[in-house]
Amino acid sequence: MKVIYNGSADPRAFKDVLGTKIPEMLESNPDVIYLDADLMSCIGTAKYAKAHPDRAINVGIAESNMAGIAAGLAAAGFKPICHSFGPFASRRCFDQVFMSCGYAHNDITMIGTDPGVTAGYNGGTHMPFEDVAMYRALPGATVIDATDTAMMEDILPKLVELPGVKYVRANRKSNDRVYEDGSEFEIGKGVVLREGKDATIIACGYMVGKALGAAQKLAEKGIETTVIDMFTIKPLDEALVIEYAKKTGCVVTAENHNKIGGLFSAVSDCLIQNCPVPAGYVAVEDEYGEVGPVDYLAERFGLTIDHIVEVVEKTVAKK
Repeated sequence: MKVIYNGSADPRAFKDVLGTKIPEMLESNPDVIYLDADLMSCIGTAKYAKAHPDRAINVGIAESNMAGIAAGLAAAGFKPICHSFGPFASRRCFDQVFMSCGYAHNDITMIGTDPGVTAGYNGGTHMPFEDVAMYRALPGATVIDATDTAMMEDILPKLVELPGVKYVRANRKSNDRVYEDGSEFEIGKGVVLREGKDATIIACGYMVGKALGAAQKLAEKGIETTVIDMFTIKPLDEALVIEYAKKTGCVVTAENHNKIGGLFSAVSDCLIQNCPVPAGYVAVEDEYGEVGPVDYLAERFGLTIDHIVEVVEKTVAKK
């Protein structure tokens, strides 16, 4: 794997990668089947579905039914991939995912797109800050917040082969580009993107590029930070968290979801039990979303480079 972050947006959109990767997986593995809740055109799979209606199924605006169908397919030996926007892939169908998939040991992969502030003009109704907390509470689940398209391309086939319920959230458009195309990742292991002795920033998804940008600003102020991409939120790479908490003496998390039940909760639980150090967070507080452009929403909810810098400085001062 090669880190190529320079502050630029990924030239490829997640929807373009999903629009090619999902059909590739369907063609290469007859056990993989794709379900969508009337949003195929949003992630580029509509053309394939029209030509292959037996492999790519539009269930309509019926996410709970989609989870039930996926459970039945899994029980019959298939490996279903489901997609909807983040709020509908989480809170709208959570009971069916919990009971028919998780509790019944039927393995599915659920993709939730445009989570958190990346929902933009779709507004607060379409802006899940709570999806990670919900799926983290599901026994045996794997929860992923994808960083960029290179990661999505590598991890999606791996997720399909894992047991249990897998939930991966990703922007439909572009995050900052962090990794070179062709990079490979191990689910359940964080990636150290930058080494520093004064603080550790643990980020995921949309916030990874911002964490790297903050680290550059902090270095100009004489604060050297480690940056870890913790793309797997469950199971958390606790060994890596503990290692760098001990090395740097403080930890700040950065995430595009609610701190209650999200990455901060996972990391702070680990620290409390294993390595108590000063900890801070950049995350959404206990509130609902709203409508607006992504840049405005990031500022509104404090998901910015400058806010990370501010929180790191305050957390370092507590050491």
